[in-house]
Parts: sequence; structure tokens; C-alpha cells
Amino acid sequence: QTVPEELQNGGGFGYVVAFRPLGTVSWMQTVVASPDTARYVFRNESLPPFSPYEVKVGVYNNKGEGSFSPVTVVYSAEEEPTRAPTTVLARSLSASDIEVSWAPPWENQHKGRIQGYEVRCWRHDEKEENAKRVRTVGNQTSTKVSNLRGNALYHLAVRAYNTAGTGPSSAAVNVTTKKPLSRSPQTSPCQVFVQVFQAQPFLFNFFFCEVLYRWNRQSSTSVIETNKTSVELSLPFEEDYIIEIKPFSDGGDGSSSEQIRIPKISNAYARGSGSSTSSACTLSALSTIMISLTARSSL
Repeated sequence: QTVPEELQNGGGFGYVVAFRPLGTVSWMQTVVASPDTARYVFRNESLPPFSPYEVKVGVYNNKGEGSFSPVTVVYSAEEEPTRAPTTVLARSLSASDIEVSWAPPWENQHKGRIQGYEVRCWRHDEKEENAKRVRTVGNQTSTKVSNLRGNALYHLAVRAYNTAGTGPSSAAVNVTTKKPLSRSPQTSPCQVFVQVFQAQPFLFNFFFCEVLYRWNRQSSTSVIETNKTSVELSLPFEEDYIIEIKPFSDGGDGSSSEQIRIPKISNAYARGSGSSTSSACTLSALSTIMISLTARSSL
């Protein structure tokens, strides 16, 4: 930073820049005569990339030289990485997410610091130059690529970068995203019917269902997973319950049904049913109820 005029204390003010390769004894010096100049460039074509130098800056005017700043270490310009990352692995997390990991490149010459990595991801029917790019910072060696198309083949490659640019790309690896959950565009994936004994016919276009239930006055939720057409819940008397049904598969979670409220049992042996379009239903005075699941096919 330049010295303000009121602190220059005389005419003929300027700077003395002293520098030397780290680990050497003798200082090289140059004079910068303009008091408003805040930059000096030392040029040497034989200077190796990313060479460390000790630097200090002093001041002078017509009365003589002043003090120097503390010594700091700076580096000459670095070159972009020369080696590609190795051991690139990719796996599908869901219908829209892929996890990528890699090992840092092995550099046989220290010409710069790796500041991070760039992951390129492109679908098999896309051009590589239009690839989606995700950048990491520092020594992170894994990341997630999101917002991808389900059940699609993707190619992924990784390269290191620094202030000089990006290095060579690793070999591409292939991975196919998981099949997305099929769902009807106009209706919720499943409708819920609650009956005492008889289950309704159904047709699933998903693989599993989660049955979530809780007391109406409780915040904690109990979950039962099933791939069957029905499930029995043992519930205490005189309690209101809230029930939801949510489908899921390896490709991700589906949309939940509307909440169904099961009022506390008060009649001796009444039979009733509820659906996702009803806010309440009546049950018999039994401690066990049957939930049967039906679904619309999106085919």
C-alpha cells in the first residue's frame, strides 16, 4: 500500500523493493521513484514456476532512507496442473443424484498448488462441451452432482485447477441414474382406505410404502414399511390418530397421501372407512384396524 502524502515527510519520496530467493543470503534491490505506485514486476524468463521469494519494501526521500516493511514470502506465477486425478469412481444415489470421488493427481514437479477440482457430467446423448460442471474447493475429493435425469446413462470426468487454469482430464467413468418413481400426473400416487376386515383390490406402480401414524396430540411419528397390500396397526382406545401413506423405491420418494384423521373409538361395533379425500372416518371399537392400499397405474 502506498504511503499517504502527509506521512512522506519531504520531497523526492519513493520506494525500495528488496527481494531474494527463499533460502539465499543476498538481497536484490530496485527503486520505484513514483510515490503513487503500488506495484513492481520482476521479470526473469529463467525463473521456475511457483518459486518462493522473500520480499520487503522500504521508503526514501531527499533526506535519506526510511525503514523496511516486515519480510513476506511471495511466489512466482504457477502453471496449471500437469497431471489428471486418478481412481475416479461414481455411483448413483437416486434418480437425480450421482456421487463422484477421486484421488489427487501425483505431481512429479512442484509447479503450482491445486486449489480444487472440476467435475464434468454429461448425458450419453449430449456433447461433452455442454457438460454440467461442479467445482470443489481445497483438498475435497468427492462431491455430489444433482438435478439429473432418471434412468439415464451419464459420463463423468474430473480435472484439477488453480489460478493458472485447469489441468488434464481424467478418463471418463460411466454411471446410470436410478429409475425414477412412476407416478400419475393428475392424482396422488396412492389412496388410502381404512376398514376393519376387508382389504380393497389395488395395483402398485411403486415398490414399497411407508405407513406413518401418530397420536393427534403427539409430534413424534411411527413408521411401518411394507410391500404388501395391507397392514395392521394395534392402536389404543380413546385416542385420535393421524395416518399418511408415502410410496418409495430406490429411485426416490413419492408424494404423500393427504392426512387421514382416525377419531377415537367410541361406538361398540361400528364399521366405517376413510379415504384421502375425507378428513374423518368412524371405526369399530376394536384395538386392531386394517389399512388397505390402492393405487392408480400411470401406464
